Amino acid sequence: MLMAGLALIAGLAVLIWSAERFVDGAVATAHHFRLPGLIIGTVIVGIGTSAPEFVVSGLAAWSGQPGLAIGNAYGSNIANIGLILGLTLLLSPIIVASGVVRRELALLAAVTLGSLLLLLDGTIGRLDAALLLVPLIGYLGLCVRQARRPTEHVSGPATAGVETEPPTLGLRGAVAWLIVGLILLVASSRLLVWGAVTIATTLGVSDLVIGLTVVAVGTSLPELASSISALRRNAHDLVLGNVLGSNLFNTLGVVGVAGLIAPIDIEPLVVQRDWPVMMAMTVLLLLFAMRWRAPRARLSRLEGGVLLAIFVGYTTWLVLGALAAPAG
Repeated sequence: MLMAGLALIAGLAVLIWSAERFVDGAVATAHHFRLPGLIIGTVIVGIGTSAPEFVVSGLAAWSGQPGLAIGNAYGSNIANIGLILGLTLLLSPIIVASGVVRRELALLAAVTLGSLLLLLDGTIGRLDAALLLVPLIGYLGLCVRQARRPTEHVSGPATAGVETEPPTLGLRGAVAWLIVGLILLVASSRLLVWGAVTIATTLGVSDLVIGLTVVAVGTSLPELASSISALRRNAHDLVLGNVLGSNLFNTLGVVGVAGLIAPIDIEPLVVQRDWPVMMAMTVLLLLFAMRWRAPRARLSRLEGGVLLAIFVGYTTWLVLGALAAPAG
């Protein structure tokens, strides 16, 4: 138990430091390639910081822990919107291109809704996994295509967050920090999650609840650290793009790859309890963004507080249910 506690502390410390370096590299890379901030946040930061979820869910599927695999992916989505974005908005409201945000959020809502169809038969087989991965590959292709458009298409509000600061790193240094930061993000997250899971397992909690709470929050810490770092640099598009990209990758890529490794049996509670919460939070965030018809949308502290309150309530629900389970 002592080693697990030390792993939690060490993992968190390295995670915060490496997230700073990772965001430095992402923002500098955006400048050098003249990419929109939202695309950098979605493709590079969003997917890059989802690497811990990919590793944990893949290993869980391989070792026969389906509850941990699906709980990690869906729990991370809930944590990204409720905990990560909620806390970030409490620190400071963010202003982003409203049209782009609504489009990306609508896509995430559609993907989340579509994933339900694959859960209803109680398993994510290899065919289901392939059906999840195909739209992800298509989406990434569209992002790359959009990034290659002429400069005038990427110089509007969507780039505002990245364009507020000149690049402080050369291209080689930016790519180096991206790679080093990502490696340390994954390693520190694994260390942190190992400590957390060891402590939770000692208490006799199910692998689904561990995945939805301890592991989900642990593997979402890169998103939190990266979002706060981006917020300090006034890279608002990077903040939201990070969350949206991570959730897309979790829903399609993390679950898809885990399902390819081994079929995932879906507990009824996932469909009855966890998926509805994930869907509701995604739709709520979309409604917040659709309130703004101006070229730029402002997500406020109040909206961040609502998202965080939902996350706290959901997590409390899970914990109380886990504590009550042995008695039942």
